[in-house]
Amino acid sequence: MSSNEKKDVKAVRTNIPARMDRLPWSRWHWLVILSLGITWILDGLEVTIIGSIVGVLKDPHTLALSDIEVSGAGTAYLIGAVLGALFFGRMTDKRGRKLLFMITLGVYLIATIATAFSFNFYWFLLCRFFTGAGIGGEYAAINSAIDELIPARVRGWADLAINGTWWVGTAFGAALTAVLTNPHLLPVDLGWRLAFALGAILGLAILLVRRHVPESPRWLMMHGRFDEAEEVVGMIEHEVMKEDHITSLPDPQGSMLIRPLGTVSYRQIARTMLKEYPTRSLLGFALMVGQAFLYNAIFFTYGLVLTTFYHIPNSSVGFYLIPFAIGNIFGPLTIGRLFDTIGRRQMISFTYIFSGVLLAITGWLFAQGMLNAVTQTICWSIIFFFASAGASSAYLTVSEVFPLEVRALAIALFYAIGTGAAALAPVLFGILIHTNKPIDVFYGYLFGALLMASAGVIAIFFGVKAERQSLESIARPLSHVEESALA
Repeated sequence: MSSNEKKDVKAVRTNIPARMDRLPWSRWHWLVILSLGITWILDGLEVTIIGSIVGVLKDPHTLALSDIEVSGAGTAYLIGAVLGALFFGRMTDKRGRKLLFMITLGVYLIATIATAFSFNFYWFLLCRFFTGAGIGGEYAAINSAIDELIPARVRGWADLAINGTWWVGTAFGAALTAVLTNPHLLPVDLGWRLAFALGAILGLAILLVRRHVPESPRWLMMHGRFDEAEEVVGMIEHEVMKEDHITSLPDPQGSMLIRPLGTVSYRQIARTMLKEYPTRSLLGFALMVGQAFLYNAIFFTYGLVLTTFYHIPNSSVGFYLIPFAIGNIFGPLTIGRLFDTIGRRQMISFTYIFSGVLLAITGWLFAQGMLNAVTQTICWSIIFFFASAGASSAYLTVSEVFPLEVRALAIALFYAIGTGAAALAPVLFGILIHTNKPIDVFYGYLFGALLMASAGVIAIFFGVKAERQSLESIARPLSHVEESALA
């Protein structure tokens, strides 16, 4: 749509957002949660599989990879995730949520299946890059779609709970690889390939379910496709009333005037994020970097701390991961509802600051030699019960505080920032752990704690009151037209 065409487009009054937000929770919403939320499980699965089969991939009877090549494959996955998020994020705003969440899952499926047939390092590296690209693209397409399809009153809890399922993927991946890489059960060069193949089968099943999830009516509306948007909303309303055995729905509250802009330019995107919403951009940056550094510093060196300082055998590390995963899963599921009741600003600042303080205390106890493997794991599990909800709220925040026209790209941009920060944390902590000095590791923990607490303080000042608010009231669409402009 050219600039002249945009000026000629008439403003249209619509109540589509209000109709979506007034819907009662139904089985249809669970379909959205299941079919779209699987992304986080797949990401957790991928990260855990590659971490669990490192020893197998170095075996001369498999790909015979070196330590550098194994690390390079992990880096390729992260680079793919960053570039995939940025590319597919732009396409999600331009071409639609549904098209892209089908394409990105398709990219993941093809790349994962291809990984199972890897015959040398370069093929494996390429497959890991495109697997990461598919997952990175999923984050942008899925977060935007979920927020636009879920009622405002439960959007916070739904987003946090879905993000927390990343750890369900890690638990499933750990159990899967423990069985498939057992040389007593399967040949050494077969089990690791089946691990990737089974992940692809899970993704294929979800791809079939996703066909029934419609395009976001909000996206259709912002691109001038009002008839299609009305048709989709009508279908959803009919489905919800049928499932709940009701004959009518509450009246939608309010309407708005929209003059569709179509796809906005990069210049307009930059102006929106840096000039119109600079404090929200600062907030998103702080939250993403803080949680990314904390998570990757602890998770990717989890085994190293246990084996180096507590002399836990490599074969037993997985058992210590279970309570850690449980804490991460139950945090968003339990206290996640408070983000919709007490409020975003209060809960985001609390979870960030409190988890930062707990990490600093745990780090000091570790440096003083007052912990053992069990108590260290208990401390980590408690910290991440709160940190998991906080980390999930970072994705929720960047998804809901920017206008619809730039939502997916905003998610992608901040995801890329977080992933970039994540790449530095394991290296830093690996160096600190290598010194075999607990006090050096404590300094690393203290830095991570300061990042988390600082992000929490920024949330106190710049957090947005988004709980139970429509997306359009949190960030007015760029397509919005003031009533006075038509007078």
